[in-house]
Amino acid sequence: MEKLAKRALLVDFYGPLLTDKQRNVWDLHYQQDLSLTEIAEVENISRQAIHDLLKRTERILTEYEDKLGLVQRFWTEREKLLEVQSVLEELKEEDFSCQEAYERHLKIRMMIEDVFVKISAI
Repeated sequence: MEKLAKRALLVDFYGPLLTDKQRNVWDLHYQQDLSLTEIAEVENISRQAIHDLLKRTERILTEYEDKLGLVQRFWTEREKLLEVQSVLEELKEEDFSCQEAYERHLKIRMMIEDVFVKISAI
């Protein structure tokens, strides 16, 4: 997984566990693309302090993931869902013994696609 995408997922899953200052500095740097110098000016602390805070925050997020594994579980379940979606897309109306079964299949397919759209936005 790309490092930036991994950081984004880590903060999506574990961001609420960070302090307000950690979340704010993380957001300024990684979401709003401010430099360390710019953030230091906003926060009235040194550039080095911002650097240290970001490194410490990334370490904290990584430790949460190492202990809880929510991001890895998310990716594993997402891959399973992609497989299910692919199988469902291959089914045709003639694969079903009756119209009711085909309609149930379409309903299930729509529900899974809805879930996939929601998790893809994460």
